[in-house]
Amino acid sequence: MRALTDPLFDGLGIGAHLDDAALVAAMLAFERALAEAEEEAGLIPSGTAAAIAAACRPEAFDPEALGQAARDGGNPAIPLVAALRREVARTHPEAAGWVHHGATSQDVWDSALNLCARRALAAILDELQRLLAAFARLIRRHRETLRPARTLLRHALPTSLALELALVADGLVRVRQRLTQAAREDLALQLGGAAGTRALLGAQAQAVVAGVAHRLGLAPALPWHTVRDRRQHLASLLVELAALAAKWLRDVALAGQDELGELQEPAASGRGHSSALPHKRNPIAATRALAAFHQLPGLLATLHAAALQEFARGLGGWHAEWQPLTHILTLTGSILHEARTVADGLVADAGRMVANLELSQGRIFAEALQAALLPALGAEARARVEALCQKSAAEGVALLELALADGAIRKALGREGLLRVFDPKAQLVAASAMVDAVLARLSPDEGAG
Repeated sequence: MRALTDPLFDGLGIGAHLDDAALVAAMLAFERALAEAEEEAGLIPSGTAAAIAAACRPEAFDPEALGQAARDGGNPAIPLVAALRREVARTHPEAAGWVHHGATSQDVWDSALNLCARRALAAILDELQRLLAAFARLIRRHRETLRPARTLLRHALPTSLALELALVADGLVRVRQRLTQAAREDLALQLGGAAGTRALLGAQAQAVVAGVAHRLGLAPALPWHTVRDRRQHLASLLVELAALAAKWLRDVALAGQDELGELQEPAASGRGHSSALPHKRNPIAATRALAAFHQLPGLLATLHAAALQEFARGLGGWHAEWQPLTHILTLTGSILHEARTVADGLVADAGRMVANLELSQGRIFAEALQAALLPALGAEARARVEALCQKSAAEGVALLELALADGAIRKALGREGLLRVFDPKAQLVAASAMVDAVLARLSPDEGAG
């Protein structure tokens, strides 16, 4: 870990589930579960599993030494297995030869990585639930908070803060469903032996696989030494999740610019300070999250490229996965944490949003005006509204005022009809229904006010 920079990118503490100590413990957990399942199936002598389990003490293994020794074999499982055999031989020499029986180093490492990833993913899903709960509270609080919708960074139509939050929440709920399923299916046990044939397990292979998978809480599966779709799928879902959270944080940061002043990250002592400007408070959560997200596409591309692996065991592709996978988990967790922190304390200036809604002097209602005029004016409606918008912008006159002065428009809609067209809430009937639909999809705890 780099003490100066890593804390910026691990706000959720995912690194603790993926560090050296966690990986060593996970490899030992695999070896212990393997021995127990094999003894249960009658493949190794009675009492052997207890001897191996007694030696699987993480404190007896030095990660730094294992890492240095891994250079010669190409992965950390090889020196760990050798060290475990020595440890077992000190007290139970007759059991040492049964350590790692029927397995290969990739079985140990892939399964250990998935064990650690499972714990990391559980933390990510917990934080996602907290983020969705915060979104639900914000959506209910801001159902009537109007603001301009922006397309290509320009005012488009009136919208509500609730709808914009609900659309992001809807995406988060969908990805949560897929990630929950991936946690069950993609985090699979790896156990195939040297060439994926399970040669030494023989007729007891299925029983051993089931026993090891049950003990470790991983999905039982056929060997996937060079078939890496599960790992690609899980990583892709994580990046999808991170993209949604980072998208929202970028929008918050943009809406917090002095010229807009609509949304701000929660304030705290020392948070977002500038080293030079005493008056300045930077959107630091968005900064950290976007810096994390900018790393993810490259990491995911590496993971996808690494999936091209040869025959029964890959030549370098497998090895190239390890760091991208752990970084993707860590960065995704950090982005979610930043989003949840902001959602919990989001500062929304409803007055500023309404003021911004009025900046275009009503031209933001041009689409509604055109639609209202279609029954009476037909194709002429578009040209007439466009001309009024150009005049409004050029002369600085409100579009409603110009519409009221236009005889054809006044005749078609009347004063009351025109006022309804320029009522932003009248434009948000469908939006309100969509907000309700999203709230209904959230769990009761998340949807509670």
